[in-house]
Amino acid sequence: MDTQQAGRVLIAGGGIAGLAVRRALHRRGIPSLTLERRGVQADAGLAINLPGNAVRALSQLGLLDGLRAAGSPVRRREYRTERGRLLFSVDETAFWGSETGPHCLRRADLMRLLQQDLSPGGIRPGSGIAAIRQEPRGAEVLLEDGTTESGGLLVGADGVHSTIRRGLFGDQALGTAMLARQSWRFMTPNPGIEAWTLWAGAGALFLLIPVDRGEAYGWVSVSRGGNADPEAIRGAFAAFPRLVCDTLDAVLSRPDAIHHSPLEEVRIPVWTRDRAVLLGDAAHATAPVWAQGAALALEDALVLARLLAERTDWSGVGAEYERLRRPRVDHVQRMTDRLSRTARWPDWARNLLLPLVGPRSYRATYDPLRMPVV
Repeated sequence: MDTQQAGRVLIAGGGIAGLAVRRALHRRGIPSLTLERRGVQADAGLAINLPGNAVRALSQLGLLDGLRAAGSPVRRREYRTERGRLLFSVDETAFWGSETGPHCLRRADLMRLLQQDLSPGGIRPGSGIAAIRQEPRGAEVLLEDGTTESGGLLVGADGVHSTIRRGLFGDQALGTAMLARQSWRFMTPNPGIEAWTLWAGAGALFLLIPVDRGEAYGWVSVSRGGNADPEAIRGAFAAFPRLVCDTLDAVLSRPDAIHHSPLEEVRIPVWTRDRAVLLGDAAHATAPVWAQGAALALEDALVLARLLAERTDWSGVGAEYERLRRPRVDHVQRMTDRLSRTARWPDWARNLLLPLVGPRSYRATYDPLRMPVV
C-alpha cells in the first residue's frame, strides 16, 4: 500500500451514515473513497425525523442553513390514545432550543445536503464489496467486479445487513425489536396535523409528522401479524379516530405508497477490528422509537473524523472511537427497551400512567443527548 492510499479512508455504504462520514472527513481534510453497492441511491421517497442532537450534528457539518430551507421544524409532540384523547405533549422548541430544534425532511433532501459542495468523484456506485483483507497499515477490499481498493481505515457504514460486519465478525443474528413485529412507512397528504402526533392503541401505533408541500410522513406498527395485508392493517386501527382511518385508507389504496419496514436491531459486543470500524446502523441499529438512527450515525461520523484528524497513527483509532461512542449508544438502547415495555402495558394502565411517566421518559432519554459529542 502506497503512502497516498494509507492516508485515505475507505467507506462502505453511500447512505446517510456513509455520506456523513465522507463529509466529516472532508471538513477535516482527510481523503476518502465511498463504495456503494447500488447503482443508484435509493430512499423510497420517504422522510426522516431528526431530533435536536441530529440537528446539532448537521450544524457541525456546516449544514444548518440548508436544513432549515428543507422540510419543516418539529416544535411540538403529542401523544394520544387510540380514541384521540391527548395524554401529554412536549414543547420540543423549549426543550432543545430554537437553534437546534427537531426537524423533519425528506431523506432525499438530507442525502443531497450531506453531499453539498463535495465532488461526485468521491463516490463510486455499483461497487459491492466481496471480501476484506486487513493489512498492517490499513485494509484492502476486493470488489465484486474483481478490482481492489486500499485505505488506511475501512469504515463499515452499510446498514443493518452490513457486508463489512459479516466480513469482520461472521453471521450474527439481528436482535428483534421489542416494540412491535412489523412496521410500515409512507408519505401522505397532510390531513391537518401541525405537530408530531402519535396515536397508541392495543398492539398498534400510528405516527404522523408534517414535512413540506402539504405532505406528512407516516409510520405505523402492529404487534400482531406478519404481512402487509391491507385488511389486517385496517383491522388493527379500526377503533382509531376518523383522521387516522381515512389517512390509512388513502395510503392503502396506493400499493406502492406504503413500504414495509422490519424492526431490526443490531447489538453486538465489538464494533472494531484492527483497521476496520463499524458505524451507524451497521454497528448499533435500534428501533425507531426515539428517532436516533440517523442522529447516532451523524455523531459517529463527527467523532471518528476528529480522532483520525488528531492522529498520524490510525492503528488505535477504532478502539478509541468505540470507547467514546458506546456509552451514548447504550443509553439510547436502554431507553428504547424501557419505552418498548411501556408500549406493552394494557391500554388502561398506559392511558392512566403516561401523562406522568411520558414527560419524564422524554427528558430522561434526551437530556444526555443534548451534550455535544465533539
